[in-house]
Amino acid sequence: MSFLEGLWFIVIALLFALFLALDGLDFGVGMATRFVAESGRERGLFMRAIGPHWDGNEVWLITAGGAMFAAFPLWYASLFSGYYILLFLVLVALILRGVSFEFSAHALTDRERSVWQWANFVGSLFAPFFLGMMLTSLIQGVPMDKQGNVWVGFFDVVNWLSVVGGVAVVFFCFVHGLHFLSLKLDRDMSRKMLNVTRKAYWIAYPALVVFVIFALIFTDFYAVRPVSSWLITVVILAATIAGHACSIAHRGGWAFAFSAVTLAGIIAFIFNGLFPRVMIATDPANDLLIKDAAASPYTMTIMTIVLCVLLPIVAVYFVWSYAIQRKRLPFSSADAPEGELSAQ
Repeated sequence: MSFLEGLWFIVIALLFALFLALDGLDFGVGMATRFVAESGRERGLFMRAIGPHWDGNEVWLITAGGAMFAAFPLWYASLFSGYYILLFLVLVALILRGVSFEFSAHALTDRERSVWQWANFVGSLFAPFFLGMMLTSLIQGVPMDKQGNVWVGFFDVVNWLSVVGGVAVVFFCFVHGLHFLSLKLDRDMSRKMLNVTRKAYWIAYPALVVFVIFALIFTDFYAVRPVSSWLITVVILAATIAGHACSIAHRGGWAFAFSAVTLAGIIAFIFNGLFPRVMIATDPANDLLIKDAAASPYTMTIMTIVLCVLLPIVAVYFVWSYAIQRKRLPFSSADAPEGELSAQ
């Protein structure tokens, strides 16, 4: 395995981590429209809080898929063909969530607005669930031949670890979204969000224990890479405890940072366990390795140059976009027209 192959494996992991940390908050806010919001006005306010950011955050998933296609075409082909149905469901959920913002903003009646707010909730709930299922399904090993052809059956996708993994991703996205709302809404709503997370965090501890037990049983991560796997597990647990403590102390900014670390830690755990593989086969002789799935050195070189040029520009844009939208939204803005809110 060359340096560039290893570099792009890490880059793709970082892109997935950025997606989960950034769009995860959008998913969490979407779930909060039904789990926390008590009225149509609150649901509209929650959706307005992420209105300027959700589509940009979603781009990180597209970028991760594009980078995988260019840097590791065999990985892309095996993963996307084997998990075609699950990825199709993720796409449907993302489309449903995406159109809900536009149609909800232009709804003529309360009934129409409620329908599209439900669409936002459903898309925000199932997109992270299906993604979590896929990620925790593929780390168990899938039926695959030497050429990378994958035949994934129902129980290869739907099993104890994948369901727990999907639920875990949904839960941490939900908490992450509430932390974002605690920073974006007025003080009274902020306290409400942190009070909800303070109680919700108690669910995380037994869930993490169950996930680790299943990972010990159904994956080889703790056997193949014991030190790094346990270290990342400890970091995830520590970030969860810290996020809980910050919620209790009403330190929304720190709580948001720690929930982002938790979500990024999930991706780190998966990619750390995969290395130096990109796909794990039920027969270890058929594992797809980084060096076998990689594109040519010339392609890797061109991609690295493009990355070095574009990454600083994209990073500056994202920091700028969040900086200019940093003001808290008062509850009265729930009734503001779309153009008026953008002007604010």
